[in-house]
Amino acid sequence: MTNELILRLIQIFLVFLIIWIFGNIILHAKKNKINLKERFWTGLWIGYLTDLLDTLGIGTFATSTALFKATKLVKDDKQIPATLSTAHVIPVLIEALCFITIVKVELPTLLAMATASFVGALVGTRLTKNWDTRHVQRALGTLLIIAALIMVYRMIANPGAGMGDGVHGLHGIWLLVGIVFNFTIGILMTMGLGNYAPELIFFSMLGINPSIALPVMMLDAAVIMSASTTEFIKSGRVNWPGVLGIIIGGSFGVLTAAFFLSQLDINKFKILIVFIAIFTGTSLLRSSAIKR
Repeated sequence: MTNELILRLIQIFLVFLIIWIFGNIILHAKKNKINLKERFWTGLWIGYLTDLLDTLGIGTFATSTALFKATKLVKDDKQIPATLSTAHVIPVLIEALCFITIVKVELPTLLAMATASFVGALVGTRLTKNWDTRHVQRALGTLLIIAALIMVYRMIANPGAGMGDGVHGLHGIWLLVGIVFNFTIGILMTMGLGNYAPELIFFSMLGINPSIALPVMMLDAAVIMSASTTEFIKSGRVNWPGVLGIIIGGSFGVLTAAFFLSQLDINKFKILIVFIAIFTGTSLLRSSAIKR
């Protein structure tokens, strides 16, 4: 089986998931007499903004939660996780579809790391239930900030070095390291910690073109969110007003950001990664300081 055929199969699989999940949402709404047009326009601009930022690496959890509270779109905090996953899963699938098409990445790297993350998430649902989330947030937040500062030092001390423009994947021991790394990230994702900033930093620290991280991390998130969303829809924990608007607005936001990233110079992309890492790290540290 050729790489081209495997890539086409992945694309077909992602398109199938988009149609399948959207179909489930429509059927569930009809069966339970849910008005998906309710607060459509509020959801539309929230989806556009948050998924545009998500594609740029900022993530949707903090931005969406803040906007949900500001607009009173979701009044019950217990409904936020299920609503987030259901509203954002299709834009995330479109992210994955865009970047495995736009960015050239070797299939062994893409498939091995995405599979490792998915397996990590399956293991993590049982493994992390007794972990102290605040301690993990502090550790990961501190590591991200340190890594960002190291990147800044390397960019100043030796600008243009280690760009890895001709490298499109990991090989040998480094592929094994990548698999272990993504397995760990998959575990942490079950605690609500994002995979974008850590994976961008990981490829950057290896001196490889960090754009390779985009299809890997987006395929990770797409598969994991697809698995959880089906259960969320059935659970009755989704707050439906605005969801259709977020799906449509978010899809346009993804396409806008994908065009921007595809035109972005690698040096400017590294500056963006430093910003993402520091933003994510400080957000995690701030969240860990909140008493629960």
